[in-house]
Amino acid sequence: MIDLLTIFVLAVFVGFEVVSKVSTILHTPLMSGANAIHGVILVGAILITGRAEHALEVALGLAAVFLATVNVVGGFVVTDRMLEMFKGHRR
Repeated sequence: MIDLLTIFVLAVFVGFEVVSKVSTILHTPLMSGANAIHGVILVGAILITGRAEHALEVALGLAAVFLATVNVVGGFVVTDRMLEMFKGHRR
């Protein structure tokens, strides 16, 4: 259990450091790629939840579907806002 916790903490630290170093020019393309990956995760969560046999599996699956959906929608909202910032002001 300690090994898994150590890997998780290191992954969080490395992920934070990598994401915080990304320039704003690269942020929008990276968000688009992340949205595609999260879409695949959402489909996987739906498929796994559909095959769940026990109440705990269904509950965890529904939580995964909900969180993946929030992540995908939030990613699209952020990407849309970023793209709006790059558009010129029209008069």
